[in-house]
Amino acid sequence: MTEKNTFRFFDWQVYKDAKKFSHLSFRVVKNLPKEYRFEIGSQIIRSSMSVALNIAEGSGKNSDKDFNHFLNIASGSLFETIASFDILRDNKLIPESEFTSLVSFGGQISNQLGGFKKKLIKH
Repeated sequence: MTEKNTFRFFDWQVYKDAKKFSHLSFRVVKNLPKEYRFEIGSQIIRSSMSVALNIAEGSGKNSDKDFNHFLNIASGSLFETIASFDILRDNKLIPESEFTSLVSFGGQISNQLGGFKKKLIKH
């Protein structure tokens, strides 16, 4: 059996986009003033990584109900990350244009997660 058969999430666009979102989040944190990197920075890194990690973990579950649970957690982590970016924006730690871009991309991922959940419910 190949990696792609064992780890089916590698082929999913939502997983690829969640990884990219995490990468963008790392860049945001890297550009924060040093005094903010530990507290809010580590929170952003954890929540943004949680999106992709929960998609992957859920894909290995034996039931659609269990998988849906992990997709819900991924969605919650996505919302947490977006809220963190909103706080950064309010405090002038990221520019409005970057915030808008991150929210737009996060919205795409949210829509993908919602589509995945609807597909699971139909089964």
